[in-house]
Amino acid sequence: MLEGLTVPVVAAPMAGGATTPELVSAVGDAGGFGFLAGGYLDAAALADRIAALRALSGRPFGVNLFVPGPRHDAGVTEYRERLVAAGLEPGEPRHDDDGYPGKLALLLAEPVPLVSFTFGCPDAATVRDLHAVGSEVVVTVTGPAEARIAARAGADALVVQGMEAGAHRGLFRDDASHPAGGEALGILAALRLVAAAVDLPLVGAGGIADGAGVAAVLAAGAVAAQLGTAFLTCPEAGTKAVHRAALSAPDGPGTEFTRAFTGRIARGIRNTFLDEHTAAAPAAYPQVHHITARVRAQGDADRMALWAGQAYPLVRGLPAADLVALLRDEAAAAAAALADRIRTRA
Repeated sequence: MLEGLTVPVVAAPMAGGATTPELVSAVGDAGGFGFLAGGYLDAAALADRIAALRALSGRPFGVNLFVPGPRHDAGVTEYRERLVAAGLEPGEPRHDDDGYPGKLALLLAEPVPLVSFTFGCPDAATVRDLHAVGSEVVVTVTGPAEARIAARAGADALVVQGMEAGAHRGLFRDDASHPAGGEALGILAALRLVAAAVDLPLVGAGGIADGAGVAAVLAAGAVAAQLGTAFLTCPEAGTKAVHRAALSAPDGPGTEFTRAFTGRIARGIRNTFLDEHTAAAPAAYPQVHHITARVRAQGDADRMALWAGQAYPLVRGLPAADLVALLRDEAAAAAAALADRIRTRA
């Protein structure tokens, strides 16, 4: 499905409210492809989002699910006590599976064109069940080892995520001993290594914010480029005002990896909370997510998770359809310039 797009641009699933049915609809109607984010929603809420999207557009779309991981509790109590000592009012830690079984049951009962998975790979039986109801399956990977696992499970395509990407890394295993959660490949290296490892359509993701970036991953072997941060400032996105302001601020502080907000390694714009608590945060997702949820909900830019990819200064606050068209035109111009340069030098 992703190989045949009119415009090879995919709007990433961004959990937590940024991805709306209106955003996915606008991207799809403009010739791209959009994903609804199933993360942090229960099955009923996800069903409502799917119904709202179908009422807006008849274009194909995808739904993304978080694959539950193993439980890790080390350091959780101490981290909560640290936040209390800092004068904050954190919530209570708890471990859950993000409602994964119920959402998977929903997608089997009411199929959607494509289902993608992040934080791990579904088992082969789940992939077969989704295929049986007519859904294609895509898995997010960060390198060739994960790509081989996904290929063996029967995935139809892969989203290859470079370390430049904003928000959570799609690592199958978040290594607490590693500052980036695991091997941190840039998008071009990741695409070339994954292409050498498996014979599947690839979507390049990570630090892409303009058409030249789209052209770059297409040249590296991707069938499409997936962008998340670039769509956060579109009017159709559900991005909070303080997050929009941080994305658009001139001479921003840049981004860093952190576990401070959720316990899982993610990239966000530096702020006070990230700087003060990253070093102490345990690799304990989703317990840390629940601990900090109350703090983040207060809307203070210094205490929010301001997820963003490395290229966030390039974002443009355009309507989603206009952004898709601009990305298409910029990618075509970049490809033409490259072809002309190669011909000239030859």
